[in-house]
Amino acid sequence: MRARSHIQQMAQTRHEYRGSSDLPTSTSSSHFFLVNHPDTGGSWTLNTCIYMAILPLLLLVLGVFPVNEATAQKPNILLFLADDLGIGDVGCYGNDTIRTPNIDRLAKEGVKLTHHISAASLCSPSRSAFMTGRYPIRTGMTGHHNGKVLLWNAASGGLPTNETTFAKILKEQGYSTGILGKWHLGVNCESSDDFCHHPLNHGFDYFYGTPFSLFNDCEVSRESEMPMYNKQLQAQIFLITVLTLIVGKIWKFIHIPWKMIVICTLAGSLYFMYWFIAFGFMPYWNCILMRNFEIVEQPMDLDKKATQIVREAKAFINRNKDGPFLLFVSFLHIHTPHYTTKEFRGRSKHDLYGDNIEEMDWMLGQILDSIDQEGLINNTLTYFASDHGGYLEGMIGSLHLKGSNGIYRGGKGMGGMEGGIRVPGILRWPNVLPANAIIDKPTSLMDIFPTVVKLGGGMLPKDRIIDGKDMMPLLQGFVSISAHEFMFHYCEEYLHAVRWQQTRIETVWKVHYISPKFSPEGAGACYGSKFCTCSGEKVIYHVPPLLYNLSNDPSEKNPLSNDSELYREVLQTIQEAVVRHNATLHPVPQQLYGLNNLWDPRLQPCCGTFPFCWCNKETD
Repeated sequence: MRARSHIQQMAQTRHEYRGSSDLPTSTSSSHFFLVNHPDTGGSWTLNTCIYMAILPLLLLVLGVFPVNEATAQKPNILLFLADDLGIGDVGCYGNDTIRTPNIDRLAKEGVKLTHHISAASLCSPSRSAFMTGRYPIRTGMTGHHNGKVLLWNAASGGLPTNETTFAKILKEQGYSTGILGKWHLGVNCESSDDFCHHPLNHGFDYFYGTPFSLFNDCEVSRESEMPMYNKQLQAQIFLITVLTLIVGKIWKFIHIPWKMIVICTLAGSLYFMYWFIAFGFMPYWNCILMRNFEIVEQPMDLDKKATQIVREAKAFINRNKDGPFLLFVSFLHIHTPHYTTKEFRGRSKHDLYGDNIEEMDWMLGQILDSIDQEGLINNTLTYFASDHGGYLEGMIGSLHLKGSNGIYRGGKGMGGMEGGIRVPGILRWPNVLPANAIIDKPTSLMDIFPTVVKLGGGMLPKDRIIDGKDMMPLLQGFVSISAHEFMFHYCEEYLHAVRWQQTRIETVWKVHYISPKFSPEGAGACYGSKFCTCSGEKVIYHVPPLLYNLSNDPSEKNPLSNDSELYREVLQTIQEAVVRHNATLHPVPQQLYGLNNLWDPRLQPCCGTFPFCWCNKETD
């Protein structure tokens, strides 16, 4: 145990050494031993080489390799993922007006990542990457035009059945697996009960939550959040056209057979009836609560969701306390309409937006307390992050906090803009990960996949590219650079930006090929729309591309001059990486395009006889 503690202390010292600006900047792990070994005098010796060669073997023989007793058995995995939470919304990331004591406590007891990146700036693509460790461009989950995310429970698109999630692998390793809250990765493929995209067909034993998402339409007093494709204008044009045809036929200045007029009128009527039913009954189609495959609330009772999810989390932990278990708490917070229960309304300085964050923090605290009470803290890896950055367009003209993405430009839906993809990331595992540590190296939400798979004793799939990287060596301080040399940032199927970690000079560069046009009203929101576009007239195509040094300019305010030799060298390196990356991409079925993302009444989950879909089977 004494030797093991010594190794843990070395790992902690190496972490502190790496973060100090007063010490040499070498990133080599061997340099640590060199400058601290009393016999080296700052240069290599034969003894040093022998010492370095036999150290791993010696540690293995003594049983003190730098992962302690907690990893001798498979750890429990507790994952928290917020919805639309900006990195600037959290106390430990610099916010001093919203209270997040439980998230802050998690950071004090673990590792805080300050360069944590989402694979997409929107829900469905980001969450698919989180679950599979793969860029959405590889799985067909990128979205397209008005279908950037999954728009309906009754759409045939979703996380493909041939994709492997971390839940599926851990279940095979003996884990009890559960997901609570938001899914937003599809339900059915060909019928209303085939459940091909459902969480229980992607490796989870237990599901309690909504297969869709929380959004404005779930609260009937709010303006619809779904794209209406200007249906009112189309309806007016349709009616004017029909009346013109009828009047023209009667007055004999239009020579179209009555049969054609009747057929066109019926077809148009069916078209508008379809959209009226789809959008008019939105809360019944999308705002539903399921327990496993059963619908228990249709529509959801929002006032109970916070306490119900906490209740379910505590019950799951209690049922599976003998472990190992994987519990994924996928918060409905803080997506619009920022619905907050009465106990937390008016408590923050930022209207419902701040109230909603503080309620989410309370929920997280309740669940962490359950881990403590069951005596599981030392054998549980806990992770907290957000699926992407804050939704700026949803805040304009309100009392909401305007700077939810901190110093970073842009937000939700903005492709490669830093504010849309830089998110909070915190990991805690007492006695395995250092406490109150900060790592400012590029990491990704996709990294959770290989990290938890390896910790759970599973094997990474060999038949596909996994873009995530195992974070444990970086988190424990055994390496000082990220395993990500390049990261590719898409908006739908368009490559908007690329970042490069140049380890030789410890600098992160970022190239922008496309970026949104910002609204003149300020706040960094997109121009002329509540939803950002990825191509067309409302984006800027940068020719030549913009290049930023993120290490010195994280707010992306001062692009490098494209006349400099440095610009040309960095751009060439990144361009070569893009070519290599493109060579790994292959055509796949597009899950969120066209008919795959339209409301199909045949696929509608319904707790009664369609279309009479309403019920409330939940009891407190």
